[in-house]
Amino acid sequence: MLEYRDLREWIQKIDEMGELRYAEGVDWNLELGAICDVALHKFGSPAILFRKIKGYEKGGRILVNHYGSSRRVGLVLGIPYSESKIQMVEEWRKRIKNLQLIPPKVVTTGPIKENILRGEEVDLLKFPVPFWHKLDGGRYIGTGCVVITRDPDDGWVNLGTYRGMVHDKSTMGLYISPGRHGRIHRDKYFQRNKPFPVAIVFGCDLNILTFSQISMAPYGISEYDYAGGLRGEPIEVIIGDYTGLPIPASAEIAIEGECIPGETKAEGPFGEWTGYYGGGARDEPVIRVKTLMYRNDPIINGWPPVRPPSNTNYLRAIIKSGSMWDVLEKSGLPDIKGVWCHEVGGTWLFNVISIKQRYPGHAKQAALLMSQCREGVSSGRFIIAVDEDIDPSNLGDVVWAICTRCDPEKSIDIIRRCLGTPLDPIYYKKGPIPYDGLNSRVIIEACKPFEWIGDFPQAVQIDPEIKHEIERKWEMLFR
Repeated sequence: MLEYRDLREWIQKIDEMGELRYAEGVDWNLELGAICDVALHKFGSPAILFRKIKGYEKGGRILVNHYGSSRRVGLVLGIPYSESKIQMVEEWRKRIKNLQLIPPKVVTTGPIKENILRGEEVDLLKFPVPFWHKLDGGRYIGTGCVVITRDPDDGWVNLGTYRGMVHDKSTMGLYISPGRHGRIHRDKYFQRNKPFPVAIVFGCDLNILTFSQISMAPYGISEYDYAGGLRGEPIEVIIGDYTGLPIPASAEIAIEGECIPGETKAEGPFGEWTGYYGGGARDEPVIRVKTLMYRNDPIINGWPPVRPPSNTNYLRAIIKSGSMWDVLEKSGLPDIKGVWCHEVGGTWLFNVISIKQRYPGHAKQAALLMSQCREGVSSGRFIIAVDEDIDPSNLGDVVWAICTRCDPEKSIDIIRRCLGTPLDPIYYKKGPIPYDGLNSRVIIEACKPFEWIGDFPQAVQIDPEIKHEIERKWEMLFR
């Protein structure tokens, strides 16, 4: 069981832990985003709850930097926290290994129904929607949001985190990258020339948000079932009057609406997870908001991408690394000692696997499998295999291994025509030739050559057991 049931209980917990700060009087126009940018680059920095935001002093709050410490991530996931990233991955793997999926439970009411606006009453700008960065195309309410859709064929419900820009009081843009489950649902409706029903939650239980923003649930399985499994009981949902979609009963703000086939408007640009405005601005479907529900003094989950590495990547790195480790282990790859999808690459572009080499070609096999497994196939650029004495989460260790164990002539390969993303800045270009959706990636064997591994020079280092004892005994020297 998790120690919290909704966003407000989670905030209370981290406040008691001393990991929350309050800010008042901040301007939603650029100042809030600038504060967020600074906080997100300082790991271990507290979460921030903005209240009495300029122009919105009577209501509406924004929470940022949710995942900025090991303790807060441990609270979100229900696992013991550790300063070791790989230990956090291992704890998550144990937590999720035998997870029993629990479907949501429909209830008739909940806090989300404290206020309900319909039709002409709808006003998205009644909330302090931030203008995050000066080059953004508009004010983005959809950053740490949960987009709820249903497959028109078999009815399964998907939760995804996709960006949403406010156009005016009752319409907003919704960008969903190609290949995402929500995009597949949308395309099915549009191919039938039918309106695409959608519900979006802008503040909710971080357990639900966690599964919404990672690609863990297989096609056809709802993220609600995973969130219920992690909580140990069903997620309570109400059924939206307009869309019929299940909406978390404890959500802070939720909308229901629809996208009409062919109705588009310029959306973006927006600073993306790569740290660039790589996707530019484009015409995207418009959501006509029909219903707006919210709690009194609601809280928006603010989660704007910034230049990596940042705290927004930390939780995703733990979960994605754990999922990749499991997939690679199930494929038959032996003696995996650690996996880390690095924050500096937004958890997509720079992935490392540590192994104990058992046979010739083991390192190459590990890197190739990592580059094409379900969790690694999209947008990977650098895939590095290292030995078991290298901490794959420690960028300094990894670069040292590349510098001292990688022969550029023999140990580097390039794979071409792999799955990419239009948000990748190196492939973004204006002009008549559209991006083909492909990328290339580098495979690096930063391991001791297996043929003479026994004769490789010894590294200058102390035994791990001695290191841990020194850190414990002389802790005051290292603070």
